[in-house]
Amino acid sequence: MSRYIIEGGRPLEGCLRIKAAKNSVLPLLAASILTQEKVTLQNCPQISDIKNMLKILTGIGCVVERDDEGNITIDPKDLYCEQIPCVLAKELRSSVFLMGPMLSRMKKAKISYPGGCEIGMRPIDIHLSGLRELGIVIDEESGYLDCDAAGAHAAQILLDLPSVGATENLMMASVFNKGTTVLRNCAKEPEITDLQNFLNAMGARVSGAGSSMIVIEGVNKLHGVTYRPIPDRIIAGTYIIAAAMCGGNICLEGAIPEHISSLIAKLSKTACKISCKNDKISIRSKGRLKSLERIDTMYYPGFPTDLQTQMMALQTISRGTSVIAENIFETRFKTVPQLIKMGADITVRDRTAVVRGVPRLHGAQVSATDLRGGASLVLAGLAAEGVTEVKDIYHIDRGYEDMAPILSSLGAKISRTV
Repeated sequence: MSRYIIEGGRPLEGCLRIKAAKNSVLPLLAASILTQEKVTLQNCPQISDIKNMLKILTGIGCVVERDDEGNITIDPKDLYCEQIPCVLAKELRSSVFLMGPMLSRMKKAKISYPGGCEIGMRPIDIHLSGLRELGIVIDEESGYLDCDAAGAHAAQILLDLPSVGATENLMMASVFNKGTTVLRNCAKEPEITDLQNFLNAMGARVSGAGSSMIVIEGVNKLHGVTYRPIPDRIIAGTYIIAAAMCGGNICLEGAIPEHISSLIAKLSKTACKISCKNDKISIRSKGRLKSLERIDTMYYPGFPTDLQTQMMALQTISRGTSVIAENIFETRFKTVPQLIKMGADITVRDRTAVVRGVPRLHGAQVSATDLRGGASLVLAGLAAEGVTEVKDIYHIDRGYEDMAPILSSLGAKISRTV
């Protein structure tokens, strides 16, 4: 089993370019089957979540090509299977995104309940409720969802929560429905807007993404497109936090500062110096930072839950005490025992963590429990004294491409070993 070996205590210096966002590429890949023409997505990272999605697409009849520059081409012309293989669906929670486009294209879909990180309950009830309001018949039997969209129609739908996945799924399920579908209480994340722009580039008529109400006017068909997804705001945020923890001066190119404005606002309250110009973000950090009094994860544009554990790692070595409230996923503190092994002082009660900063962390043998938690352990190892071994890094591989080479290029001493 692969693991990272990290010798901490080195500042980070240099530049890196941000690739396309995992959380955009996955729904865009799913949406590619809405047409019978070729679709190309540019600048995509080599990560296991995307590899698994491509396996699923291949398994249902798509022809997939990928070049060395990160361009993925999907030819969905000969789509023949409406069932997603159980073993692949269990590996990838984002397989649920295929429900909407499969129902739009083939009028039938059969999928097992999806997998992914174990960071708390992420029920797909909101997806299923919305699909049923679109006239889709869903039979839940023996761990499978057997869906029939023969009677699908436009509808007015109010989401119980602003779920990103449900918003995206319902957008894709509605593109061919005759009439106008209106989704209310939608998620506002940049990835939602990216999906809207992608669908519209294919000939769809979708408006309102980025607000709480999205309107989909049904069309008869979509065409192929070449599209460049938005850069990954969580990857950008992770490396910014790494520089804040380790000290040094790094520059991120190809980023969109507005997408992580909540993180930039938080770090600007510490001794970090952050500057943004066009698609570049620069961060300079020196010495021990001041703790942030409170961090509350919220739906976008609030502070993202996907950066919460990385910020917790930063707070463990900051001066003072920080209170972190996790308002999205109820078990996103699973990494806390691992950070405590490294010398962190953290107390958790329900969805709140109190982090009392210590002068330094020390190297230890720790295990990743999920994608973002694993990244936070790498960050902690970079800033710790001594050697840290991070095991179970297959979690990290789900969302971070070449993490060790990238950090090494910035001056970190980190290697991947089996």
